[in-house]
Amino acid sequence: MKALIAVALAGACCWGADEPDIQALLSKEILGPRQSTVEVQAYVAAHTPVMPRFGSAAEWQQYAERLRTRVLDEVVLRGEAKRWRDAPGRVEWLGTIAGDGYRIRKLRFEAVPGFWVPALLYEPEELKGKVPAVLNVNGHEGDGKAIPYIQARCINLAKRGMLALNPEWIGKGEISSPGYQHTRLQQLDLCGTSGVGVFYLSLKRSLDILAAHEHADAQRLAVTGLSGGGWQTIMISSLDPRVKLTNPVAGYSSFVTRAQFPEPDLGDSEQTPSDLATVADYTHLTALMAPRPTLLTYNARDNCCFRADYAAGPLVREAMPVFGLFHAGDKLRYHLNFDNGHNYGEDNREALYGMIGDFFYPGDQKFRRSEIPVSSEIRTVAQLAVEMPAETADLHKLALALSRELPRKVEGDARVRLGKVVRAKRYSVEASEAGRQGPAVNWRLSMNRSFTVPAVELAEGTPKSSVIVLADAGRTSMAADAARLLREGKRVIAVDPFYFGESRMATKDWLFAILIASLGERPLGIQVSQVAATARWLQGRHAGSVEILADGPRTGLAALVAAALEPKAIAGVTIRNGMRSLKEIIEKDLSADKTPELFCFGLLETFDIDQLSALAGRDKVKLENSR
Repeated sequence: MKALIAVALAGACCWGADEPDIQALLSKEILGPRQSTVEVQAYVAAHTPVMPRFGSAAEWQQYAERLRTRVLDEVVLRGEAKRWRDAPGRVEWLGTIAGDGYRIRKLRFEAVPGFWVPALLYEPEELKGKVPAVLNVNGHEGDGKAIPYIQARCINLAKRGMLALNPEWIGKGEISSPGYQHTRLQQLDLCGTSGVGVFYLSLKRSLDILAAHEHADAQRLAVTGLSGGGWQTIMISSLDPRVKLTNPVAGYSSFVTRAQFPEPDLGDSEQTPSDLATVADYTHLTALMAPRPTLLTYNARDNCCFRADYAAGPLVREAMPVFGLFHAGDKLRYHLNFDNGHNYGEDNREALYGMIGDFFYPGDQKFRRSEIPVSSEIRTVAQLAVEMPAETADLHKLALALSRELPRKVEGDARVRLGKVVRAKRYSVEASEAGRQGPAVNWRLSMNRSFTVPAVELAEGTPKSSVIVLADAGRTSMAADAARLLREGKRVIAVDPFYFGESRMATKDWLFAILIASLGERPLGIQVSQVAATARWLQGRHAGSVEILADGPRTGLAALVAAALEPKAIAGVTIRNGMRSLKEIIEKDLSADKTPELFCFGLLETFDIDQLSALAGRDKVKLENSR
């Protein structure tokens, strides 16, 4: 690298014998090692919605109805997801497995048209009249519905005379190929359709099937599950009033809690959908259960996530006043388990049975609250397998189908629409010098006092123009380019915008990025706004034009959108190794855990690289070595 830089610097007119080591200058630390993480944590805490206070149950009910509608309309069922909700879903019943006092019926159903989900229905052998029905949802375990503790719970419910439906979870068990993985749901987001909607509709269809059973008691429908199943439990229970009792187990915490405990708690793509936190926190979803019986189960020795000592308290504290409006404080309960690990073991299962006994079988002295031993009845993965159609959609295939007709024509001012899509902001910049060395001045650029961008300014003499350089690999990878530009008499500002280089979060970085999107921001929009603000800051300090050089498809997109939104501040943009089309993101099956900012909700719905280039000015955009 030093040899390359030396060649690039050969012939420089002003430095004399002591040529600067550009690589070393760009590598100097400007931010503290955890500054980016702490700034995001503070931003989440400051922008997560707070639970309002209410004077009466009637006042809360009006608010709750509006809140459910907003979560569904503004978060879960956007784009094609709303039409999927209204489509008739097919259900196909397959074979039956005989059990001791119960049977297991195999079935498959469409969560959305063409997207099939396998499931098992555990039925009592003798069914008369109406009985309770429990939707049992799974977590991140690889074997899905064949996991022994899930079978044990479903068998126990059936032996007690209840219906127990256990659908496979997207990305696990029989539907676990790469196209089903949760980080693909953001491919749908890019197309303007809520990826989380597929997860929600799978839950809704499951509840539809259970409620439609001729022996299901509509007043005794319950949902329960562990971990990702706990998230599913609160999601469908809070949004669907048909659920009369809920028991999420070690499955969620407040957004603020999650940001403060990022190692265990930040969750997964579906748990942090774009824009949810503009409407509701998980405290709100918990309160939406009032006055329905709600048991929050958490594990004190959890070695995975959502540990009892920090996760349960904020939820109970915020939801209890709402239950109090209905004089139903006894219906909001929590169970603390002290077994080792992340579990839905016997103690937690017996807490569920007790809750069901109290509210579905009140006064029934014969109802058994202790576990019925069923270890000899646990079946293998192969025995519980459900035959799937030869052709079925997955998250990736759904996104591919949606992308084919995109982008659509923009109505109105395209630049205004683009700004709204990426949630661009006009950041003010407070610049503080962070050290000098040779031709380099290090800067901390505070953007609206929320995020700090590290920047290295390199200049010799009096340059007539400036170039902002940025790269997917971080500013330190641009040393050779910086040296060349200096030789050409340019001023160089090497920056690491949000999520790149020194601005990456210290841990769980992509999960922080999608959490920012859940707050209503867009990681891409933050990057764009930071680059544009840097360009305006340079214009205010120095004469001459400001251009951008970006290396890589990710920073290349940020640079192009910034140029499209700020044509007066940015005179031109050169993108090396960028994309020719945003459809490549889906065609190459990219995922949010690797490139979170590329999945800006709805961007491909109305814009592609060609439209962005037109907004920036085709004569001002150069695409070099683009794929």
